[in-house]
Amino acid sequence: MATVLPPPTKRARREAQQPNETNVIPEDLPFVQVVFRAADTGQVLAGGMHLVPGSSTVKQLELLLNGLLGSTDDPIPYTFSLVGGANPIAINSDIYSDVLRPKHRSTEDVLTLEYVPQAIFRVKSVSRCTATMSGHGGTILAMAFSPKNGTRLVTGSGDGTARMWDTDMGTPVAVMRGHEKWVLCVAWSPDAAVLATGSMDCSVRLWDIKSGNQIGSAMRGHSKWVTSLTFEPLHLLGDRKGMRLASTSKDGTLRIWDVATRANNQTLSGHTACVTSARWSGMGVIYSGSQDKTIKVWDARGSVITLLKTLNAHAHWVNFVALSTDFVIKTGGYDPFARGEVVSDDADTLRKSSRARFLKASTQNGMTIERVVTASDDQTMYLWNPFPKGTVEESSMNVKPVARMVGHQKPINHVAFSADGRMLASCSFDNSVKLWDGQSGAFLTTLRGHVAAVYMCSWSADSRLLATGSKDCTVKVWDVRNGKLYMDLPGHKDEVYAIEWSSDGKVVASGGRDKTVKLWKH
Repeated sequence: MATVLPPPTKRARREAQQPNETNVIPEDLPFVQVVFRAADTGQVLAGGMHLVPGSSTVKQLELLLNGLLGSTDDPIPYTFSLVGGANPIAINSDIYSDVLRPKHRSTEDVLTLEYVPQAIFRVKSVSRCTATMSGHGGTILAMAFSPKNGTRLVTGSGDGTARMWDTDMGTPVAVMRGHEKWVLCVAWSPDAAVLATGSMDCSVRLWDIKSGNQIGSAMRGHSKWVTSLTFEPLHLLGDRKGMRLASTSKDGTLRIWDVATRANNQTLSGHTACVTSARWSGMGVIYSGSQDKTIKVWDARGSVITLLKTLNAHAHWVNFVALSTDFVIKTGGYDPFARGEVVSDDADTLRKSSRARFLKASTQNGMTIERVVTASDDQTMYLWNPFPKGTVEESSMNVKPVARMVGHQKPINHVAFSADGRMLASCSFDNSVKLWDGQSGAFLTTLRGHVAAVYMCSWSADSRLLATGSKDCTVKVWDVRNGKLYMDLPGHKDEVYAIEWSSDGKVVASGGRDKTVKLWKH
């Protein structure tokens, strides 16, 4: 008996009726006038307008720009976006497909193309599990790579310990015992010398990286568990030797600790509920998000920290705070893009390198611009520029958000800026990951593939790839240029709570409820 095919679906009938549109570039497409403008300085390239074919691809624009800048011997890759309208329009393939065909501009308009140099090296997507490291007796709740490179990884677990791993060998280096309850957060100092851990036992502990031993006694003061940790950026130390550490807690406070003496310098009270997340900014301020629905901005430039302003917008708990300069602050003076150059561990050299990297990443039109994004249980995110004039002194008490980003259908767990600060990724309980423009907050695309809640994401150092961990027990790697799944990495036996991409781009680490740490490499 012959097989009877089922009737076509409604989608199949609709697609059959529509003509198959192919991206055919007209043969008579004229040349267009283009002006190149640097995104960081706002300066227009010398020579003014240039005539280019309307069919010019990104590669052809790169060749032209490198020639105009005199970089033909050592060409630099660039990204281009059309500016001048309400939102910038990314040039992903060619001028015709991305600008002219959608009728964003006509061939008679002058196209202002803003260019941004990309990483010289390309991070290769991880594709296989090279090690499964056992040892923890509880769920993996937090992890962080060393600012130097990807050879050292620290994980925090529900078994009350933190462990340091050698990712080259896939073996444990040290077990840090001392906490009496779950280790909820871990943080490396930007000079890679000290590790801080925060726990449900209400304490913060410091550990020596070389020996793995605890430094002094536990730092106590919080009355409820510690939720996040953030070190003072390296370039802000100046001549002061004592680095500071901020801890946030469910008790509604932030505590400022002197790393050298472990003394509690100051307690910041102002929030009326659990402080969920904090970031120490490169401009010398601390941003803290809380379940009281507010984000507070603290002036930490002096020895006494004071409240500058409160950002109000969210209608529910603030779950996470991220900065556009997170990558350069986290890596400090260690530049992963340096071609074979080894940065000295000398304190002065590291501070100078850290300051140079921060200014390069944050300077726009001659001003220091550091954007902040906040994610909430109200299913929205807000993008902020608290200091639009580039200095903390010239700040206004009334700050309005740059953008309100909506689209998620359930609470947002995590949000992260790409390494270059040009894009944002958000993870939600609605099983999706969304990409946004990091400057305007404009929605770009939705990454669909996970079949359960997405807990965390981490960008590659070249801002081209994104790794995500989910309740569906998988790690996925996405190509953000086309918004498609690049690599599906099953292997975990339970939910993946923590994921981190090393600053040198060589390894992704993941951990979760199955109590194992997996390393993924190319």
